[in-house]
Amino acid sequence: MRFLPTALVTLCLVATAGLSSAALAQSDGAESIADSYREVAQRLIDAALADSAAYERLTELTDRFGHRFSGSENLERALDWILKGMEEDGLENVRGESVPVPHWVRGAESLESVGTPVVGIRAELLVVGSFDELEARSDEARGKIVLLNAPFVSYGKTVTYRVHGAIAAARAGAVASLIRSVTPFSMRTPHTGQMLYDPSASQIPHAAITVEDADMLQRMQRRGERIEVLLKMEAQTLPEVLSRNVIAEIVGWEHPEQVVVMGGHIDSWDVGTGAMDDGGGSVAAWEA
Repeated sequence: MRFLPTALVTLCLVATAGLSSAALAQSDGAESIADSYREVAQRLIDAALADSAAYERLTELTDRFGHRFSGSENLERALDWILKGMEEDGLENVRGESVPVPHWVRGAESLESVGTPVVGIRAELLVVGSFDELEARSDEARGKIVLLNAPFVSYGKTVTYRVHGAIAAARAGAVASLIRSVTPFSMRTPHTGQMLYDPSASQIPHAAITVEDADMLQRMQRRGERIEVLLKMEAQTLPEVLSRNVIAEIVGWEHPEQVVVMGGHIDSWDVGTGAMDDGGGSVAAWEA
C-alpha cells in the first residue's frame, strides 16, 4: 500500500528505504525500539539542524499561500507548489491523488453590543464556566445566547467546549452559543476549529470569541449587568470538493514492499497561516 487514505488533505512522504531485519528486531528483548533507532534518528536530527532549509521552505509556504482552508484556492496552489518542489528534490513517484474534502465558507461575521440594526440573532447573554453549570442553570439559558467561558486546562480537555458546546447549549434551550477560545495565551485572537451537531438537538449558531472578550463579559455579569448581544454569521457548509493527497516516495532497495509513512495535514484554519498546525509538521516530514 503506497497511500494514506484520509478525510483531510494530507502531505505524505512515503519513505520505503530498506531496513535490515536485525535493526527492526530487539536484542533479546532488552533493547527498546527507541534505543535501536537512536543512532539513525540522531543522524537525521543532526542533518535537519545543519541548515535552515526546512524553516525557509515553511516561511515560503506560509508567505506565498497564507492560510490553506479545506476547499480553498490557496490550498490547491500550495499543493501544486509542493508537488513541484518534491520533483525538484528528486523524490520518486511524486503525485497527487484525488480525495474529497469538506468545503466550509466563513462569510462575514460579527458580535456587537446593543445599538446595531435588527439583523441576526439578538438576545440576552448568559455566561457559564462549565457544562455542569450550564445544566444547573438551564432554566436561565432558555431563549438566551450562552457563553461557555471555560478556563484552559489542556487542549484535549478544553476543546470539548468547542466541539460539543452547541449541542449542550441547544439542549438547554439557548438560541446560540459562544465559547472562550481554546488557548492558554491570547492577543485578542479568536481560535476556530471543528464543532459538532447532534440530530437530537437543534442546530444553533456557534462561534469562538477571544479570551479577553469572554473574561470581560464574565466580569459584566458578575457586576449584575444585563448583557445583550447581536450575533451575525454568514457561515455556509457547501458540498464536498475534490482536493489531493500529495505523495512522494523514497523506494527501498532491500524491502521495497515495506512502507514507512511520515506526513501531516497541509490544510489549515483561516485565522492564521497554519505555520504550526500543520505546515511545520508537514515540512518537517518532507525535509526528513
